[in-house]
This record gives sequence, structure tokens and C-alpha cells, in this order.
Amino acid sequence: MERLQKIIAHSGYTSRRKAEELIVAGKVTVNGVVVKELGTKVRRNDDIIVEGNIISMEEKVYYLLYKPEGYISSTDDEKGRKTVVDLVITDKRIYPIGRLDYDTSGVLLLTNDGDFANLMTSPNHHVEKEYRVKLKGFLRKEESTLLCRGIRIDNYKTKKAKIKDVVYNKESETTLATIIITEGKYHQVKLMFDAVNHPVLRLKRVRFGVLNLDNMRIGDYRLLKPFELKQLKELAE
Repeated sequence: MERLQKIIAHSGYTSRRKAEELIVAGKVTVNGVVVKELGTKVRRNDDIIVEGNIISMEEKVYYLLYKPEGYISSTDDEKGRKTVVDLVITDKRIYPIGRLDYDTSGVLLLTNDGDFANLMTSPNHHVEKEYRVKLKGFLRKEESTLLCRGIRIDNYKTKKAKIKDVVYNKESETTLATIIITEGKYHQVKLMFDAVNHPVLRLKRVRFGVLNLDNMRIGDYRLLKPFELKQLKELAE
């Protein structure tokens, strides 16, 4: 017997967190009966239906995608825009781990393993994400120091960050810089630089934990190697 949300996540249908939301919303049935209570234990051979879809266990897969700009980090989009899953040819029901904005490029992971997705995105873990940013105006040392110490955005304070490789372009009055964070809140990098009055003009994630874009062209994807998967789990744990 295993918890229902864990079974759904292991099936590759969605993450465990999203599975919990679907259960509470009454969109999950077990053997024909709607289940709304979190923690309900079921058997793997029970008839489990989520949003009208029959759940079955499938092989776990893990992809690294060099996301282009102009794609939504989702499995579908109500506005009909292109999604990142459109770029990966697979018969598995994969979904992105976390999000990169529509106008952001770079490293994005996709999987059908809900437990792994939660491990990579949980705020309790500290997997580094490295971004290369182009900013409006000249980012000064005191502003970098504020960001590195943690800065208040809305109702929370960001964790410590690192900023390096700062380059000024006097002609365009812009700054290029690298920022490394261990969180992944919605629009976090953009909001951090907005807080010091330097809007982000271009954003690219160049590293996620041990993964980078070496030998990849924009739009390329590949399966993670076993040692990469092991290293990512070790970083998070």
C-alpha cells in the first residue's frame, strides 16, 4: 500500500504537489470512488483515474533541454503557444521541472518522475542555478552586495546569492553579469534586479547543479547520464 499522491507522481502524470491539488479538488477516483483525502493509501493495481486519464506505471526518464526563447515551460498552454514538451520526442508523459519564462532560454530539466521533480524544486534543498543576465544601466558594487546578502521581494527575503563576471557596456548603458541562486521562486531573478532598479533585458540559465549547456545548440535535448542523475540527487540531499 502506498499513498495515492505518490502513486500518481510515480506514474509520471504530474508532480506529487500537483497530484495533491488534484486529489483535494475531487479530480481523482480509485476503483470508481472519488478520493479527496490526502494520504489515502492504495495499491498499485487499483484502478486510478486522474482527470479522466487512467494511471499506469512507466519507466522514468530524465531530459536536459536547451530551451529556446518563445516556449512556455508547461505541458500545454490555453493561448496555444508552443511548449517545451513540443521540443522533446518521447512516448513518455514528461513535464518541466520548475519554469523558465517565455522569453528566457537555457538549461531546463524534464521528467516523468514526480519525486525527482520535487527534490529538485523544494526550497529545503540548495541546488545551484546559474544565470547570465543583461541588465539596463550599470550594476554597482553596493547593489551587488545587497543582492548577494539577500533582498526583500514582496513578502519574502531571498537567500544568499553570488554575482560575478560583471561587464559594462558604455555604449548601450547595460551590464552583463552572472548570478547564482539556490532558490527558484516565480520570476525571482527578474524581481531581484528590479528591486535595485536594473530591469533584466535578457536572461539565460547556463547551469543547473552539475548540468550545463556544453556541446549543445539551442533546442537540443538529451537524456541525463546515470552519474549526472546521481550527482543531482546527492546535491539536493
